[in-house]
Amino acid sequence: MHILLIEDDRITNQTIQSLLKHEGMIVESALLAKEGLEFLKSYEYDLIILDLMLPDMTGADVLRHIRTRGVSTPVLILSGIAVPNKKVECLSNGADDYITKPFHNDELIARIRAIVRRSQGHAEQVIHVGKMDIDLNKKIVTVAGQPLELTAKEYALMELLALKKGSTVSKEQFLNHLYGGIDEPEMKIIDVFLCKIRHKIEKLSGGIGYIKTIWGRGYILEDEAPQA
Repeated sequence: MHILLIEDDRITNQTIQSLLKHEGMIVESALLAKEGLEFLKSYEYDLIILDLMLPDMTGADVLRHIRTRGVSTPVLILSGIAVPNKKVECLSNGADDYITKPFHNDELIARIRAIVRRSQGHAEQVIHVGKMDIDLNKKIVTVAGQPLELTAKEYALMELLALKKGSTVSKEQFLNHLYGGIDEPEMKIIDVFLCKIRHKIEKLSGGIGYIKTIWGRGYILEDEAPQA
């Protein structure tokens, strides 16, 4: 999961970064609104965490700006302002959720995952693909009831495929999801990762890979994908 965090308080910023990275998420951090908007020009994110009180621009103005530009990335407002009408205003202007400071770490993580799931059309935390279940909260995958042993990066790839089930995911999207533009290896590493994942799935599913290659475009996760 690739997150953009726009929060000017350095301690809060670092705390949230550490929390999200511990959960296996890729995080880009900005202390100023303008810096965050520059990040948005270069990368695609699964979620933007946006503080309302920024020194160079209000979070509400940032929200209006990105929605006016047609950016549909989900936005979670983070604020010390607990006034109901402020929450209503932000939600009415395109925010997907609003959480007040101080917050409980588990609640923040749960809300992030729920927002991202909903943004991809998944209401439940478990995504079913044939004999395979991907639990996005517990970060585990089972095939025919048996646990699928995955490395952290392999799970991250399965997470993205699951969230976009039925849609083609490009190698560029995989790299962005795994590395966030930082020290990215060559694209062929994605083929290597997915080949290993396929073999692991097939051993437990009776030969069904579920991950289909769309030549020249990327990969897609389907209920009964034929082997490519």
